[in-house]
Amino acid sequence: MITIIQRVTSASVTVNGEVVGAIGEGIMALVAVEKADTPKEAERLLQRILNYRIFADSSARMNLSLQDIGGGLLVVPQFTLAADTHSGNRPSFTPAAAPDYGRQLFAYLQQLAVQHHPQVAFGEFGANMQVTLVNNGPVTFILRCPA
Repeated sequence: MITIIQRVTSASVTVNGEVVGAIGEGIMALVAVEKADTPKEAERLLQRILNYRIFADSSARMNLSLQDIGGGLLVVPQFTLAADTHSGNRPSFTPAAAPDYGRQLFAYLQQLAVQHHPQVAFGEFGANMQVTLVNNGPVTFILRCPA
């Protein structure tokens, strides 16, 4: 699995004019499922997101995790992250999981997130979403699992 995490002061996802997920301070994670991914990668990815130290401590150093600060987590499915962009002028989505499997593994990631973090919201798999965020820093990282 691959994700782009962004430290945000706020973030939201809108589908058909309705906000389906929103958080205040925390992490917005754009997540793609790749063909070879299993529940094990979803579990590892969530652990990394929740424990990745990207928030400032009292010395202004990135030493605190999302769990340390009690921030929100907004998880947004984005299969385009799995694109092969190594050549040409058009992305290839060959590395991405098939839609049914991607939906299944994203749903598993949602279940895990709800079980392990008190403030979690989600985008909608397969929907045309409008994502709004205020990136704090800016701070952005790419995480891949297995890693």
